[in-house]
Amino acid sequence: MPDVSFQLFTLLDLVLSIVLGFFIGFERKQRFKEAGIRTHTIVCVGAALMTVISKNIGNGDPGRIAAQIVTGIGFLGAGMIVYKQHEVKGLTTAAGIWATAGIGMACGSRLYILAIGATLLIIIVQCVFHLPLRVFRSKKYYSVKIEFLRTGDENLKIKEIFGTDRFNHLVITRDAQGRVVYNATLTTDKEFSSTRLNEIMEENPFISLLERCDNE
Repeated sequence: MPDVSFQLFTLLDLVLSIVLGFFIGFERKQRFKEAGIRTHTIVCVGAALMTVISKNIGNGDPGRIAAQIVTGIGFLGAGMIVYKQHEVKGLTTAAGIWATAGIGMACGSRLYILAIGATLLIIIVQCVFHLPLRVFRSKKYYSVKIEFLRTGDENLKIKEIFGTDRFNHLVITRDAQGRVVYNATLTTDKEFSSTRLNEIMEENPFISLLERCDNE
């Protein structure tokens, strides 16, 4: 069993992991992400603690516990990922948690330069990728509910206006006069204001309903 002085010295590894986890979490908190200072700090120090224990439990294989850290953090990160409004949310946060655990493991293994360097790289990458540059922007999609009469190629015209190639939740019915009526939702990466939607309806009288439904 390691002596008391060794254990006290090992606490410095945990302190370093707390500091590094704090800085990563602070950057995430500044961007109002789901996981902030507390989550990243606890993940980092927890990974460091498990790594230290795995190295000092006797004749066991240290790699087995380290491997379980990666698996456990994977489950934690998966709980942060959701699919909403045609977008995957929380993926970067989950990846950050996973990387933070790696930094904690580096602290527990006393790879101090690697741990500090990785922390700086993660923070720098996050800051650079959040610069207001077009190349870093991800597309945002909008949902539009539409109802229109089809007597010819109106469906093709609708797709051209909204820059889409298909309809979602398409329902085709006939009205009292036997005319074909399309009820559908379409997804587009173009943002249309309510004023523009009204203009589209005025320009295309075969459209009877047109409204945004982004929150559905």
